[in-house]
Amino acid sequence: MLTLRPSQERGYADHGWLKSFHSFSFAGYYDPAHMGWGNLRVINEDWIAPGKGFGTHGHRDMEIVTYVLQGALAHKDSMGNVKSIPPCDVQRMSAGTGVQHSEFNHAPNDTTHLLQIWIAPNVLGVVPSYEQTTFAESAKNGRLCLVASPDGAQGSVTIHADARLYAGLFDAGQTATLDLAAGRKAYVHLVRGAIKVNWVALHTGDAALLADESRVMLTEAQDAEVLVFDLCV
Repeated sequence: MLTLRPSQERGYADHGWLKSFHSFSFAGYYDPAHMGWGNLRVINEDWIAPGKGFGTHGHRDMEIVTYVLQGALAHKDSMGNVKSIPPCDVQRMSAGTGVQHSEFNHAPNDTTHLLQIWIAPNVLGVVPSYEQTTFAESAKNGRLCLVASPDGAQGSVTIHADARLYAGLFDAGQTATLDLAAGRKAYVHLVRGAIKVNWVALHTGDAALLADESRVMLTEAQDAEVLVFDLCV
């Protein structure tokens, strides 16, 4: 079964300095039909204005993955990490027993555009940790590149969760297939462009929620950037 989630049906918040689409219930957006999918809890698509950002705040027991699309995000946390996250980098922060961090766009003129992803961990109370890895566009061109996994396979960042996240760039004539084990769910988020997921058309910002499917098939792409999640139920 595949359920299409059109982009315009996501929650939306405009705070002036921050514009954000929420794929699942978050902050002031609440929709009991969209509380998460499997162990995927949050996908926020954020645009942060120049010189603005999130002040120091805390998290616990959550795997947080940041995927920057444009500009750069300055990260500072209570573990001592001071980092800049550009496009092509994937950042993972395991909040575990508790971590404080801030996130800013220090550019004077450029907006920072990013996806922030929260995945529920399969073990609580871990020591907080941080990881950041670059995945070149060439590694994602015409294929699904594993960028986050429980075991750090293929150079992916390691998450304390029963989930795998793939990123891919596809254009005309390029296709990919991801097999799903029995009992798994999948979630496909189309960052930009157009693509078909199991023959269902998606456009920028759309998502496909899959359950009781044996595979994810990506076809008929047009300048597409896509994230694919393999999730536990």
